[in-house]
Amino acid sequence: LMRPLQGCRSRGVVVGTVTLCLAAGWALQTPGGVSLVVPQPNINATVAQNILLSVEYSCRGVATIEWKHVSSWGTTSIVEWRSGNYVNISTVYKDRVTTFENGSIQLRNVGMRDAGYYFVTVMEEHGTNAYGTIIVNVYEIIYEDLHFVAVLFAFLAAVSAILICFMWLCNKSLHLFQKKTTHKLTASTTEEIELETIEC
Repeated sequence: LMRPLQGCRSRGVVVGTVTLCLAAGWALQTPGGVSLVVPQPNINATVAQNILLSVEYSCRGVATIEWKHVSSWGTTSIVEWRSGNYVNISTVYKDRVTTFENGSIQLRNVGMRDAGYYFVTVMEEHGTNAYGTIIVNVYEIIYEDLHFVAVLFAFLAAVSAILICFMWLCNKSLHLFQKKTTHKLTASTTEEIELETIEC
């Protein structure tokens, strides 16, 4: 009874060793995974601007790239493509997205609804995945505020011009008044001198 058990154990060790060697060999032959770099994880944009969601991936095998947008309005699939093959762009983004070989995408004519989180997934054919996130903030240009500032600036400039003119007129009037007063004083002094001369 002991001999068969030892035989089973030795067979299990051999099978396990062979399996381990095969797995190690397969792992060595498998391409070394996929890496992903996101150089700009935060992007600030204004309405109607074009933005580049830039990433850079490296992969020895064939990779599938997928972009999704997550915001308070929900999750939307933007685009998915396989390197060197098909590109599947969502109908919502059909005329607004351009894809690049390095995994980046350009989003044209952004609106307020485009703000949020952009998730990119790079999936290698052997099952290795890499993930990246970019946060996009979209700001609206408020023309009413700019109009208000322009009107306020024009109003202040007009008030300043009126005050400068008023000060100039006051200064001119004061100068004329001083000139007349000086002239009257000179005339009265001359008359007094003449009267004193006559009396003498």
